[in-house]
Amino acid sequence: MTVRPPEVTVAYWKKVLILTGAALVLGPAVAAGQQLTEEERFRELRNAMVRDQIEAKGVSDSETLRAMRNVPRHLFVAEPRRANAYEDRPLPIEEGQTISQPYIVGYMTEIIGPRPGMKILEIGTGSGYQAAVLAETGAQVFSIEIFAFLAAQAANRLDGLGYRVQVRHADGFDGWPEEAPFDAIIVTAAAGFIPPPLLDQLKPGGRMIIPVGSIYGIQNLVRVDKREDGSLQSETLLPVRFVPLLRSTG
Repeated sequence: MTVRPPEVTVAYWKKVLILTGAALVLGPAVAAGQQLTEEERFRELRNAMVRDQIEAKGVSDSETLRAMRNVPRHLFVAEPRRANAYEDRPLPIEEGQTISQPYIVGYMTEIIGPRPGMKILEIGTGSGYQAAVLAETGAQVFSIEIFAFLAAQAANRLDGLGYRVQVRHADGFDGWPEEAPFDAIIVTAAAGFIPPPLLDQLKPGGRMIIPVGSIYGIQNLVRVDKREDGSLQSETLLPVRFVPLLRSTG
C-alpha cells in the first residue's frame, strides 16, 4: 500500500508553526500553496528556528547563523522526536542526556567564533549536533563523549552527513592532550569547577565556554580567555541548566 504524504498547504503550515512556536513567515513555495518535500518542510522550520529563536534573541555572528540554517537538527534526535526538533527547548537523547536548546547552541557557538582553520575541542558529544554546527563553519573539530554508545552513534551520524569530526570515547575532564593546544574549547555539560587540564590545553589567545555549577543548584555559562602571556580572564555570562559533566569510574 502506498501512503501519500500530507498535502502541505498554508493551513497545514499554520498548524505546524503554531505547534512548534515559530512565527508564521512562509517561504514562497508554501505561500503559493505548493506541496513540499519532507526536506523542504524541515528547511522551512530550520529557517524559522534561526530567525525567531536565535537571531531574534541577539545572536548575530554570520557564520553561526549560516551553520545553524544548514545543519539538519532533526537528524540528531530519535525519529519519534523529529517533529519537535526545531522547538525552542532541549530534547532528551539516549543515556539520560540531552540535545541543547537551539538558542544556547547558537549563543555558545557565537562566543567562541568558529572559523575555517580553527582547532576546536568539544567536551560532551551527545548526539553530535553541536559538533556538526562547529564543523559546518569549517573548523577542525575534536569531540569527547564519556558514553561509548553515544560516541559511536554520533561518529557514525556525523560521518554519514559528511562532517569530518574526530570523536573519542573518553573522560572529557582530561581533554585531548595529544591534539592540544586548541584555539577554542566548548563544554556542553556542567562542571563544579573548570577542569585544569582544559585550561592547560587552551592556546594563548584562545577562548573556552563552559557551564559551571551544581546539577542541584545554580549553573552559569562562563567564558574564559587565555591571554598571550598565559594568564586567564573569566566572565560569567548567563544562568543555564545542563546535565552534569561526568567522570570515568574505570
